[in-house]
Amino acid sequence: MSKIRSKNTKAELVVFCGLRKRKIYFQRHYKKASGCPDIAIPRKKIAVFIDGDFWHGKNFTKIKNRLPKKYWKAKIEANIARDKKNRTKLRRQGWKILRVWVSDISKSKISSLIKIEEFIKNGNKKNYGKNK
Repeated sequence: MSKIRSKNTKAELVVFCGLRKRKIYFQRHYKKASGCPDIAIPRKKIAVFIDGDFWHGKNFTKIKNRLPKKYWKAKIEANIARDKKNRTKLRRQGWKILRVWVSDISKSKISSLIKIEEFIKNGNKKNYGKNK
């Protein structure tokens, strides 16, 4: 468990580096916003979360019966509830939110970077922030 990082994961570093190469300026792990978005542009109220598939419950309904202990089920359900609460709070404050899964970044770095870049430049025009 000590090897698992919550900040500056490989996927985050790939995105950070890609955005810097595209000359997009942002705040990393912005603590002033609820949920501490991985990428934030406070002036535009734009937040991007890069979530790990297991820890944040991607496909959780499919795997929850296969988890080895009740602890993990409760832990992931609490993470999902916390994420939902933080996103709701940010939306009420006027933030536009994009949620990106680590597996999406791993599969296609370029398309994920383009998606994040378009979201940052265009805001919520394409409805990127509609996540559960």
